[in-house]
Amino acid sequence: MPPVTTPTENKALIERFWGDLARRDFDAVGSYFTADGHYTDVPAPEEGAYGPAEVSARLRLGLEPLAKYELHDGPIVADGDMVITEHSESWYWESGESVTLPFVSVHEIRDGQIVRWHDYFDLSTLLSAAPEAWMTHIMVGYK
Repeated sequence: MPPVTTPTENKALIERFWGDLARRDFDAVGSYFTADGHYTDVPAPEEGAYGPAEVSARLRLGLEPLAKYELHDGPIVADGDMVITEHSESWYWESGESVTLPFVSVHEIRDGQIVRWHDYFDLSTLLSAAPEAWMTHIMVGYK
């Protein structure tokens, strides 16, 4: 039987996860997920990504084209298999637009891997700041 992780271990895993995302190491971020682990931006209309490869591809689609990406740490709370993070992200496009998005992220972890990551943010804040070229790019999708 695989080991069951503690809240302290789960919190440390998510701290490493955020570090990898801050470096835009999308493959490393994907590797935290189980084969059927689910990631979604809750306010977005699509169902999200499943498994390491799709998670990496979805993140790469939205964040790789940015000229600069900054992740601003916030409080992290772990309780059992759940880890909740409040943070913000600053996105900068080559064309000069920028936005800072506040997030609440919910991760569920089982046996040291992420099975669920749900991001909550104000989609209208992102859409009102993003340039048309980026919007067209993400509409193509990652699949």
